[in-house]
Amino acid sequence: MKRSLVSLTLISTLFTPVAFAAPPRTPDQTVECEILVAGGGLAGVASAYEGLLAGKTVCLTEITDWVGGQISAQGTSALDERPTQRAKLLYPRGYIELRQRIERKYGELNPGDCWVSDSCFLPHDGDEILLSLLKDAAKKGKGKFKFFPATVIKELNTAQSGKIIDSAIAITHKPAKGAPPLNTEPLSKTITEAYTYANSSRFDKTIVRFVPAKPKKNSALAKSNAPNWYVVDATETGELVALADVPYRLGIDARSYLEPSSSSATSDPYCTQGFTYTFAMEETEEPQPQKMPPFYMQYSGYYSYELQRLASFPLVFTYRRIWSPDEGETISFGGVNFSAPVPKDISMQNWTWGNDYRPGTSADNLVYTRNQLQATKQLQPGQWMGGLRQESLRKAEEISQGYYYWLVAGTTDSQLGTGVKEPHPNHRFLAGLDSPMGTVHGLSKYPYMREGRRIIGRPSWGQPQGFTVWEIDISRRDYNDDYYKQTLSPDTYRRLKAALAGLETTAVISGAEPATKAMRRTRSTIFPDSVGIAHYAIDFHPCMVKSPPEAPGNIERPGERLGAGQAYPFQIPLRSMIPQKIDNMLVAGKSIATSHIAAAAYRVHSFEWSSGAAAGTTAAFSLERAIAPFQLVDQLPQQEPQLEALKRRLKENGNPTAFPDTSIFNENWEDWK
Repeated sequence: MKRSLVSLTLISTLFTPVAFAAPPRTPDQTVECEILVAGGGLAGVASAYEGLLAGKTVCLTEITDWVGGQISAQGTSALDERPTQRAKLLYPRGYIELRQRIERKYGELNPGDCWVSDSCFLPHDGDEILLSLLKDAAKKGKGKFKFFPATVIKELNTAQSGKIIDSAIAITHKPAKGAPPLNTEPLSKTITEAYTYANSSRFDKTIVRFVPAKPKKNSALAKSNAPNWYVVDATETGELVALADVPYRLGIDARSYLEPSSSSATSDPYCTQGFTYTFAMEETEEPQPQKMPPFYMQYSGYYSYELQRLASFPLVFTYRRIWSPDEGETISFGGVNFSAPVPKDISMQNWTWGNDYRPGTSADNLVYTRNQLQATKQLQPGQWMGGLRQESLRKAEEISQGYYYWLVAGTTDSQLGTGVKEPHPNHRFLAGLDSPMGTVHGLSKYPYMREGRRIIGRPSWGQPQGFTVWEIDISRRDYNDDYYKQTLSPDTYRRLKAALAGLETTAVISGAEPATKAMRRTRSTIFPDSVGIAHYAIDFHPCMVKSPPEAPGNIERPGERLGAGQAYPFQIPLRSMIPQKIDNMLVAGKSIATSHIAAAAYRVHSFEWSSGAAAGTTAAFSLERAIAPFQLVDQLPQQEPQLEALKRRLKENGNPTAFPDTSIFNENWEDWK
């Protein structure tokens, strides 16, 4: 373990300030911002929302033309929530407003009558609702909202020895004259041109230069050397994290006392969670013609209901049903009660052994590692192309289209054998600009991402190698299991027990129980710099062993699901949002400093919003106080008065930073479902 910690420290010192090239022509426009948010998903929207309510000028860029990420452009419009948190409505104020606006839009919170969530709805409505929410926030807070859809960040320019981002160059694309509209072709066919400066037969480009707005005369900011704007990376894969070349991780972390359920003794950056192109399908009165895609047989050996208790088409169809104008009769399968599908019902599909694409090798991983970025020259000035493997995007699009055909016409099941799958031809694939996904091809505009680059926070009290939220910080797992005694070295196992004993039970603290018996924590770690909350299970969609993922007989990475399971309600520490090297960047969403296992819980809708609300509030607070975010936490565990002021602001604004009765003496977290 000591060697791996040292190596992380060495890696962080090898990341040098990045040199950036000027664009090939003078930018077409220069735009001033106090807060620049890259990525219009839920974390990005929440960052913008809080910045606008604080009266700031907020610029928001988004690669698609919809805001909302998971609930819109990625098509995953089924809110992942836990029952207790939902019942108590312990969410940030903006997320509560989102839920209320969904309910007002439809007259109910769950117009799809799905059973995976209390709220399933149409993706295009997610975009509409969030845009109105942002415009209302700007009006209420007297902020300025500048939205740049179909826009990507191409370059970051730094000053002060690379510590400050002083400008950003972006490319906005729109259809060229005579070209088809946006969303005609899937992402794999357009992503390269989106990141290219030159106009093409598809797109005309506008080059935008983002710069900080000048601080008001005589303000504390104008009189200080503090950053005069903030850049928030809320992208789905940590694009700015890679582009700024700050230290980060990808994929599996090495097994350790902090990550004892890791599936590997060494780190593996290629095994990230699967990603998914969602689509919508409608139940019809009559059978529809179903055309086999020409590539179907390549993927046919992959598709499956996965488990016998899930081997029901009506069960799968209604799991994420997003529209149901008429309620069917109540039926049951596998212990689940749900209303039967009826004609005109619309279902969104997001299924592990269906349209998940799960590469796990260096030959097909989607999110490029730093070495791969160097090999493809994307870290050279002006060469950034998004950091994703185009071929894996293409194959993910194909596997999703093939999955629809399997659902309606397939008769095989790769995991359950013959005699399980039956055809269901009374359905049609919904495509077109007016379809739920808003695309001519019918797939989501961007894949639903479960994992991307995760920053390594700055060296901190208790974590000199760089701050990270680890598995043992949140998991309910009982580490007294023989697996850990047999798999971990004696020294590592002792360190695990010591870590669990540290602050985990009042019995250990009082001396009523020896530390050696502290094998299971009774709550998640309490962070003094918590700026948000979330709760979800540690949920895995593991990578596959062989390349390509759809190879016949391929299996999931052994041991990946060991870390899965229930988690206690957890916190979002500010240290997890502050990258190394750069002082005016904050990270929100899935790229905060979490381990591979912890990230499997820190990725759902309400978490994204909470982290984004924290980022937007922290940026506004830092501008007003003329202080950099890292200065709020650099003296921990000593008292940090400015940090306490930030936490008070979050709480007063309706953005909780702790669950009720959070303390080391509260051991009643087992009741949280």
